Amino acid sequence: MFNLKALQKNKTIKYGIPMLMLVVGGSFGLREFTQIRYDSQKIRKRLDPSLEAKVNVEKQSVILEEEYEKMKQVNMEEWKNIRGPRPWEDSREYQEQQRTSQDK
Repeated sequence: MFNLKALQKNKTIKYGIPMLMLVVGGSFGLREFTQIRYDSQKIRKRLDPSLEAKVNVEKQSVILEEEYEKMKQVNMEEWKNIRGPRPWEDSREYQEQQRTSQDK
């Protein structure tokens, strides 16, 4: 009886062990909940098989040399960088102004 009361008054047993169980148990619990989250994201990201086949074919067909040849054919001398309108500017008016200045 004396030992049981002494153990109940011990601060390590009264506060330390429950805190340790909470920290260790919480990490295992969080791992399970985050695993559910990632599993549900994988299920949502699955594509239709026919669409997935098209995407995979397009990824494989891109060859660096072909893309380089396409870029060589683009005329970069006549290209002009035109900035978009700012939020406070009228976009139609600004576009017309840019088109007229580009023609000159």
